[in-house]
Amino acid sequence: MPETPFLTTLRRIGVVAVIRGASADAAVAMAEALIRGGVLGIEITYSTPDCPSAIARLARSAPATAAIGVGTVRTIAELEAAHAAGATYAVSPHTDPELIARGRQLALPMLPGAITPSEIVAAWKAGATCIKLFPGSLVGPDYVKALRGPLPDIPLMPTGGVSEDNLGEWFAAGVVAVGMGGNLAKGSPAEIETAARRIMAKLATVRGA
Repeated sequence: MPETPFLTTLRRIGVVAVIRGASADAAVAMAEALIRGGVLGIEITYSTPDCPSAIARLARSAPATAAIGVGTVRTIAELEAAHAAGATYAVSPHTDPELIARGRQLALPMLPGAITPSEIVAAWKAGATCIKLFPGSLVGPDYVKALRGPLPDIPLMPTGGVSEDNLGEWFAAGVVAVGMGGNLAKGSPAEIETAARRIMAKLATVRGA
């Protein structure tokens, strides 16, 4: 089966920054700093006040090479609001077939959270574009290697437990991208931009670019 356009984009981007802002303004400022630093995967979570507003602002201002998505989606209403605001993909901490089905109706790539082989397969069968391996800190890169044997066709993106130090291990294990939160989206805009540049330089090294 050919790869979907979004999955190709996700592979290109490599790193998705998970942003939990204290306000919509703070989330936008963090996202803009990350984009300046080269991190083009942005996930504004619903733990950010007025999350759809932040997404709408970024959807208008971000470069075409960026992917602006929504995270911590738990209800269809949240999914629809983020889609209307301009989100180009949606991430949830869990697997909900009804949520995935609505995302497919909206032509919105869905990245549901799963951790066990049964959960991963169920999410994939429900129509997920990629599986958010969450929390990645519970399992680690060796777990991905083990999954790739029986499930080589299911794309995985770990979130949680990903750092600059183990970035190479995750990609060597076979993930298509990684989600990063506190290691990237904290500090002043200048500090965030610096962290973004550092992680993207490490990614280029890992990929042999």
